[in-house]
Amino acid sequence: MTQEISRATAEEIAAAVSAGKLSAQAVTEAALAEIAARNKELNAFTNVTRDRALAKAKTLDAENTPRSLAGVPYAVKNLYDIEGLVTRAGSKINRDNPPAAADAFVVEKLDGAGAVLLGALDMDEYAYGFTGENVHDGNSLNPHDPRHMTGGSSGGSAAAVASGMAAFALGSDTNGSIRVPASLCGLFGLKPTYGRLSRRGVFPFVASLDHVGALARSARDLALVYDVMQGRDDADPAQAPRAVEPVLPLIEDSGAGLRIAVAGDYFRRGGRPECFAAVDAVAAALGATREVVLPAAAAARAAAFVITAAEGATFHLPRLRGRPQDFDAAVRDRLFAGAMIPAESLLRAQKLRAWFHRRVAALFEEVDIILTPATPCRAPLSGQKTIEIEGTEVTVRANLGIYTQPISFIGLPAVTVPLWTEGETLPIGVQVIGAPWREDLVLRVARDLEKKGIARAPLA
Repeated sequence: MTQEISRATAEEIAAAVSAGKLSAQAVTEAALAEIAARNKELNAFTNVTRDRALAKAKTLDAENTPRSLAGVPYAVKNLYDIEGLVTRAGSKINRDNPPAAADAFVVEKLDGAGAVLLGALDMDEYAYGFTGENVHDGNSLNPHDPRHMTGGSSGGSAAAVASGMAAFALGSDTNGSIRVPASLCGLFGLKPTYGRLSRRGVFPFVASLDHVGALARSARDLALVYDVMQGRDDADPAQAPRAVEPVLPLIEDSGAGLRIAVAGDYFRRGGRPECFAAVDAVAAALGATREVVLPAAAAARAAAFVITAAEGATFHLPRLRGRPQDFDAAVRDRLFAGAMIPAESLLRAQKLRAWFHRRVAALFEEVDIILTPATPCRAPLSGQKTIEIEGTEVTVRANLGIYTQPISFIGLPAVTVPLWTEGETLPIGVQVIGAPWREDLVLRVARDLEKKGIARAPLA
């Protein structure tokens, strides 16, 4: 029974609990059993909120009220506030902070929809990394082959969902931290448009680039969770003043009629053959033959590095001054470097961002969807520092986000869809990118690919 529940989608669990065919308590106990059996190997959870989860399940069973996420077990990256827990953000320093007084806004929304919070998840320190490796809490490991990394910084989120310990999980995405682990762990991962979802109660990294989003094992689950998290939050000044726009009712339409293109030039370089083959397979399934060029994508990525380092360093300056020895040395050194970036360089990066945004917006007047690789390779080994790409040895940490950074840079919505090659034990993802506020289209394409059997997210 435990394995049957762990394999069920969020939508299936909610339907069964709402109909009285399954109790929320049975689902929660099954999820907690999976955590007890698998977390020691995969290191996905840093905290398990067992008492809260069981109490919530008991309440749901007593109320017996249909809810969109009734009894669905989930977990959140440990930079989301959970009432009563210290918000670690993957760091040693934050552990001296008082526990959170309230849940993050989107956690409140999920709780209201009947979802059952299981705990907090491992991540790269302060979300500054792409590997899922953490010197304080240990590395999260890939459920499909634990010798390999999950990707990051939402690595624990990916490990929890791909292993069946949670039906879905929340992550954050500044430069690719949802899309990269979704690609390496074989999941559907959504980074919504910048400003779409409230970030209240989520520990920041780079205010002008931070997004919140989710990872799931189906496109419909991803849409369901996204719809629940929508809603105006007047306490978040960065949130756009847009009405709730449900996408789940729209995503069963096929990709037919959409103008879909493959990104060329920059997005056809810098990766291993498998990442380009995955894009070609998706394009063929969708009948996409057009190629477009995102102008100066390499410069956009470089500017994203500058803004990330400079803004991140400014935010962390009190910690850098007071407790430099308590940082992961690699994170600390990148932040120190960011603190020394000249103001002129930051200004040039921001000007390039405005220019790049205008140019890409013009491109979306001609197409609806753009396809790119999500990562340049399948998951490297945990702890691996370099990888050979196109005959050159490059660093893993800096290059896993080569294709995601130019997209986050201007806040576009994007979904990673997972593909598998026969004979391979590890997946690789393709990025489905849309114009601002068109989450409905990127999820519609993801669902179309899922129905066609091109994209799939099997339990590890």
